[in-house]
Parts: sequence; C-alpha cells; structure tokens
Amino acid sequence: MPAQKAPLRTLCTEEYQELQRIVKASSERLDRVRRAQALLAVAQGHPYTGAARQSGFKSGDSVAQLVERFNQHGLSALDIATGRGPKPTYDSAKRTRILHKAQSPPDRKRDGTATWSLSTLERSLRQEGRGLYKIGASTIRRVLHEAGYSYQRTRTWCPTGTAQRRRKEGVVTVIDPDTQVKKA
Repeated sequence: MPAQKAPLRTLCTEEYQELQRIVKASSERLDRVRRAQALLAVAQGHPYTGAARQSGFKSGDSVAQLVERFNQHGLSALDIATGRGPKPTYDSAKRTRILHKAQSPPDRKRDGTATWSLSTLERSLRQEGRGLYKIGASTIRRVLHEAGYSYQRTRTWCPTGTAQRRRKEGVVTVIDPDTQVKKA
C-alpha cells in the first residue's frame, strides 16, 4: 500500500468517539455519516479508495480532500463547507421589495382587493415584474415569516406583536412587549 499524500493525523479519543457516534446515529444527516465513515476507515488503515468504496464516495480524491480538511479544521470538516449548496433565488433587495409591497395597502381597482392575501400579493408582484415574475406564494410566506409577519384573523399580514388601534388622537400602532414569549 503506497503512502498517502496527506495522511490522516492521529485522532484523539474524543474525536474517535464522536465519529463513531455519528456513524451509529439514525438521526444524523446522511452526508455527515458518510464523511465520518470515510474518516474512520482511513483511521483504521484503509487506503483512500477503499475508504471511498466503504462510505459511498465515488473516488479516493474526495476522501483525500476530506482528510485534508479534517487535518486543518477537525470535526467541523464533517459539515458542508460555506458556499456550497444552491444559491438563494431572491436576494435581500428582492426580499425587501416583497416586504415593502406587503406593507403598502393594495389598490382596490388594480389589485381587486382591500387586503393582501398570499395569492393577491403573488399576482401583484408577478405583474410588477422586476425579477419577481416567477415568485410563488410559499416564498412570499417564508419571507414574511422571517420578517416577523403572521397571517391574522382579520385576513391580513401584520407584523407580529403589533396592532392598529383607533384612539381619540387617530390611529396608533400598539406594540405587545411579550411577543417573543407568546410565540415560544
């Protein structure tokens, strides 16, 4: 067996136990389990290609890169590296436009409604265009929830913990200080 280019450093007891725990855990993500299996196989003396075969990787190069990352970063090498995965479809500017549209009152004639629902908000944003011509209701819901909005009994989207009340001096916004406690 030829020497590996970048051999795996010696695992400390805690790292070895954690890798074994990850491999045995049924609730662990599959990609983390595969990486842990590959590292344990290399630690037991298997070549990178053998470790790749055992853990489900396509090539030994993937295991070599994993070992190199593990030598540098430890157990955090099991996580997905930053910049991986799908890029967000709607950037912060588009999310801000969604929020701005939800905060503005709809035009009764053009939008055909007095309050925003997800479908009317979706239709209006699509007609507006400017990069939102394919937006869906689930994306709008997610953006609104992340911004702290919730669908109220009045069938409107409102910032959670706030309410509009009519007073002698006019309409005022009342803020509930216990919002976070009530949401939990």
